[in-house]
Amino acid sequence: MRLRQVKPAVESDSESAPNATRRRLPRVAASLILRPRTIGGQLSRILVFALVLVLVLVAITVQRAYSDYREADATRRAVALALNVQDLTDQIQRELGLSNGLLGGDAGLQQPLAVQRRNVDATLAAVRGGVDSDAPGADQVRSALGQLNMLGSTRTQIDTRRISRPVALQFYNDAVGALNHLTLGLDQANDPRLQRGLQAFYALGAIKDQFDRERGFLNGVFVAGRFSGGEYGQFLEIRAAKQESLQAFSRYAAKDRQADLDAVMRGDDAAASDQSESAALASDGPLVRPVDPAAWWTHTTAVIDAQRAVQKAVGGDIRTRADDLRAAAETNLIIFLAGAAIAIAAMIALVFASVRALVRPLAKLAGEADEVASRRLPNVIEEWSRAVDSPPDPPEPVRTPAGSSAEIAAVAGALDRVQHTAFELASQQALLRRNTIESMGNLARRNQNLVRRQLALISEFEREELDPKALSNLFELDHLATRMRRNAESLLVLVGESSPRRLTRPISLIDVIRAGMSEVDDYRRVVLRRVEDVLITGAVASELSHMLAELIENGLAFSPPDLEVEIYARPTPQGGYLVAVVDHGIGMTTEQLAQSNAKLRGEQDFVVAPTRYLGHYVVGRLAQRLGITVELTTSPVSGVVARLTLPPAVLVAQQDQEYATVQALAPGTVMQPSWGSDTEIRGALSAGRGIATAPVVEAVADPAPRRIPEPQAPGAAPPTTRNGLVKRTKRTGEAVTGAEHRSRPDTGFTVRPDPGPVTQRWAPEETRDLLSSFRAGHQRGAAAGTAPVPDPYGAPTFADDPARPPRS
Repeated sequence: MRLRQVKPAVESDSESAPNATRRRLPRVAASLILRPRTIGGQLSRILVFALVLVLVLVAITVQRAYSDYREADATRRAVALALNVQDLTDQIQRELGLSNGLLGGDAGLQQPLAVQRRNVDATLAAVRGGVDSDAPGADQVRSALGQLNMLGSTRTQIDTRRISRPVALQFYNDAVGALNHLTLGLDQANDPRLQRGLQAFYALGAIKDQFDRERGFLNGVFVAGRFSGGEYGQFLEIRAAKQESLQAFSRYAAKDRQADLDAVMRGDDAAASDQSESAALASDGPLVRPVDPAAWWTHTTAVIDAQRAVQKAVGGDIRTRADDLRAAAETNLIIFLAGAAIAIAAMIALVFASVRALVRPLAKLAGEADEVASRRLPNVIEEWSRAVDSPPDPPEPVRTPAGSSAEIAAVAGALDRVQHTAFELASQQALLRRNTIESMGNLARRNQNLVRRQLALISEFEREELDPKALSNLFELDHLATRMRRNAESLLVLVGESSPRRLTRPISLIDVIRAGMSEVDDYRRVVLRRVEDVLITGAVASELSHMLAELIENGLAFSPPDLEVEIYARPTPQGGYLVAVVDHGIGMTTEQLAQSNAKLRGEQDFVVAPTRYLGHYVVGRLAQRLGITVELTTSPVSGVVARLTLPPAVLVAQQDQEYATVQALAPGTVMQPSWGSDTEIRGALSAGRGIATAPVVEAVADPAPRRIPEPQAPGAAPPTTRNGLVKRTKRTGEAVTGAEHRSRPDTGFTVRPDPGPVTQRWAPEETRDLLSSFRAGHQRGAAAGTAPVPDPYGAPTFADDPARPPRS
């Protein structure tokens, strides 16, 4: 009936389990990443690998394009800064020439020098404001501009004539030289054309610088009319540097810019400047011929301005080239990014399309398989169970998803063949199961009929037998036959058929419990501890007693032989009734209780269960049929409690006095109703019917159940045996006189008035047996009634008089 298994305690290290879990988590995560378990995961792994490669290549290409873009942008900003620096050097060179002429003695240069100084200050402020912190060469420019920190004091010394021409010339030359030595943009330019343009730009700047220095230097010489000590050597150095710069420009400059410079050098201003230079070159000390300083300044300034125009043109070419490189780099960057995005999107779309082409059909096939397993085959089995004449139709074939590949179509075909094979096997199994159930039902009905005839024959023998020993053996045989009848009825319950034993009148719950007790083997160990009686409908009496018999036998089987199985019963607040069968055995584990309760709820099939556990399935079937809730729980002390919750539908709302609760028989008496075709209750109702005044009764099992003979019609002659003796007959409530009721011990019950005169005689043996049983049961009840009994509903109670105080 119930599986009880004691599991040995398993010791586990509480500290090592979390550590092992933490160690397994990285391995599990790595395994899922490296070896995904789904097709989508595997395709995603391919996608991730391809995306990593594409992203690496795109990153390298984009980095290169971005580097070109940054270099072009840096070169562009460096060229713009270099042009501003060249503007500043040009203005400083003009101030140098005017300052040198003023120091040479030309007082008329004071006013032009003041104007030029304002131009220098404006250009210097523009350069300082245009130097960004992140501009290429910004630090070098700021460092070079530091040479002009003494510009204000130098100007004051020039105005007060407290500085010599060489010192002033050296100051301006150092400042201009620091600015001209800046090679802004050369470090950032990787384009050969851009590099040559920058080289030509700075070479032309050097040419202009040497012309500026020569203009200022010779302006002072021409004003003085002679070379002072060492000035002629300085003049030769300036002229040599100028020639070197011209050669450098010719190496790097483009042909059109070289032609522009040649045109400047062949112009009239350049020719006049060359004549003045030739006069200075021929003189070492006093000039060989006088030179007009103003003419020299004018012609040389025109040449320098023309060179400055050529330099701006070269700078414009460089800026245009830098802009082109920047635009090309930006275009390449956009193209590479767009191409990478398109490639990544295409790969993702391809992978998703592949996943959809594989996963969706497979998901549909999985859905088909689930439908086959969960709906189609179970429906076929159910239809087989209902089919009578013709077998059910086979399930619809597995459909191949639209657009599936050949492999998926092959899988669908294989699944369809599996479904067909499963349908055939399920049909065979269902047919076999139905035939088996029908065979079991037929066998159970045959056994039930034979046992019913056997019980009738045993009852006939009991009525005719007078030997007490033989009668006791007949009672035992009657008890065994009753158990055989319950087994046959259990088979009928399992195959879905109801018992033919039906009552048409209400019956006391105590009689139903005693009927269930009479169908177990060791009924002497069953005790009714605390039972509040109630009437139930007669239609459910036989099946309820069957349920109680199964649960009582289950409790007896798993209890020690020296402990009793107790029964409690009380109404529930919801209007139902609760019956508890308590054993004090070894108990059940939580898992075993869950499995047993699942069987009691009808969640499992008895066909696949071991035969030794069929009792739970029988109780579950009967509980579902009657609407009764059955649950196994842990006993408050030890063992298991089987709780039966009877719904209000099986109870009689208003007790009929004719079938009211009768008093509990004396301890040792168990009433076993005989269920025949007339479905009459024989037992507690045979000695008269009364209404119980005490709601709680207690009884223990008798050493042997007793079957009471069938009643005779009033006024009929009593039947006799083949020896001529009067047969024992069944007593009814109407056959018991008021005197008989008054002669019995007071049990606390109120009996009905005497219905009439006595119409039946009592045999001496019957009277002796009844009184002996009553006396023995009363003594046992008196001895056992003082022991406290654990109540499965709450606090412990006492089995005897409720008014008796508990013993310490």
